[in-house]
Amino acid sequence: MFSEKLSVAPMLDWTDKHCRYFLRQLSSHTVMYTEMVTTGAILFGKGDYLSYNQEEHPLVLQLGGSDPKALAECAKMAEQQGYDAININVGCPSDRVQNGRFGACLMAEPELVAECVQSMQNVVDVPITVKSRIGIDDLDSYEFLHNFVDIVGKAGCKHFIVHARKAWLSGLSPKQNREVPPLDYSRVYQIKQDFNHLDISINGGIKTLAESVDHLTHIDGVMIGREIYQNPYMLSQADQIIFADEKPIITREEIVDVMCEYIDRNVANGGRVWHVVRHMLGLCNGLPGARKYRRYLSENAGREGANSNVLREAFALTGNTSSTSI
Repeated sequence: MFSEKLSVAPMLDWTDKHCRYFLRQLSSHTVMYTEMVTTGAILFGKGDYLSYNQEEHPLVLQLGGSDPKALAECAKMAEQQGYDAININVGCPSDRVQNGRFGACLMAEPELVAECVQSMQNVVDVPITVKSRIGIDDLDSYEFLHNFVDIVGKAGCKHFIVHARKAWLSGLSPKQNREVPPLDYSRVYQIKQDFNHLDISINGGIKTLAESVDHLTHIDGVMIGREIYQNPYMLSQADQIIFADEKPIITREEIVDVMCEYIDRNVANGGRVWHVVRHMLGLCNGLPGARKYRRYLSENAGREGANSNVLREAFALTGNTSSTSI
């Protein structure tokens, strides 16, 4: 088993396997989530939507869908692929997701979510979890959230990740839905009090590990998204601060060395440097030369024939040099 005291949120177009591999170098224990993958993509798409690097564990697949049979089929495939848990998206408010009848709109159908959870748990042994909001549109009372957790929890879901904002299903963009509705952490704390037998994680607006430690006095887990993506080096102290691991904190130089090896393997397999380093633009935030570092990567990583030297050269602009520089 693994601890979900800290996790990196599923972020569409961001938390792909290159991003997760990079973030894993910073923390051994923080749980990684995939981008949301729809059941249709897995079952009928031409790409391999379940591929990942073995180093990414502990790793959770987030699924988008509302057909219990299709979700069960995907869950079985994911378990066979080695995922540590499977999460159902009941929090995304985008129009595209609503049109597919999944995401946040499912909060209005707790019995269907419960059926989905039960269907998946019938065919796999790994945990099935749910990520939701505190409410949707005018269905934003505490009683609404309590009822949702009660029904889905009775179906066998033992872990809920709750984004402490409600979602407006019309009138706001997905970006605005991450910023405009006010945060209500106390409502998530109350859910933990009322369902003490369940694991409850909190998500939304959390910017530091210190804030995470404070939240953990009230609930079981903290999920952080954009802040870790934009300032990834904050994760370098997560093992020590959150998980009480006394191992040395990894340096940026050491991260660059490991990622250069990864980049060269990726390029050898037909990948592009930019596909990896686009997730590393924030690595040097706070260092002299951070802007030069970002600019150099942005201007050079997409060029034909680029290799890991681009990352080493960009990092050198911060006044540091990687220990195995050439």
